[in-house]
Amino acid sequence: MPQDPDRQAFDDAVRAMRADLTAAAAMATADGQVRVQYEHSAGALAAELEGEVRAGRFTWRQAAEQAWQARNDAMELMRLRSTPIGRSIAEQLKPQGRTLNELVARKTIELHPNKAFDALSKAEQDEVFGAIVASAGRANPRVSAMMRGASRCGRALLVLSLAISIYNIATAEDHWAAARREAVVTGAGVAGAMAGGALAGLACGPGAPVCVTVGAFACGALAAFGVDFALFHKK
Repeated sequence: MPQDPDRQAFDDAVRAMRADLTAAAAMATADGQVRVQYEHSAGALAAELEGEVRAGRFTWRQAAEQAWQARNDAMELMRLRSTPIGRSIAEQLKPQGRTLNELVARKTIELHPNKAFDALSKAEQDEVFGAIVASAGRANPRVSAMMRGASRCGRALLVLSLAISIYNIATAEDHWAAARREAVVTGAGVAGAMAGGALAGLACGPGAPVCVTVGAFACGALAAFGVDFALFHKK
């Protein structure tokens, strides 16, 4: 018996929606892992530079310069490894890294609010540079907590999506055909979401997470629906 067209349309919409759900879960999980790597690399950097100063191989000024440059380089590298949505959120929160002069001024105000940096003693200036090195090893706790939460939600959604796929395969008449359809449609949705997010990022500019998210999910749904229609709908 041919399937009812309305039911077919409903099933297609559900598959496209679940492909987007899987894409969102995969991206949240991936961005959470990127954040963990960033935190670890930042902490290791600060500890290494402090050790170099203690050993007499660096001055605190040199360590601060190294920390500033390495921290900005690490930030850009992690953003390149992030998903389009994760990158757009990071760019909105922090469009670019601070300059070394900005960091010096900020730490001087925190530690010696009534003095200019040039008026500080050598020991006080070293204290400022040491604070810059220490801060290079600390990630923003609010952002880190948000990314850990997103990563946990992403893993939960992946488990849910996998469970639905297993159910669909188990209840299908042709298990192998159903498994192939699930894999192809879901894979197309994830790939489409990544590509759509990247294109939206180029069109909307940096720091536009809403635009990138809409572009990602729209392209993910279109890709999933298009592949499903092209490969699995019989004339």
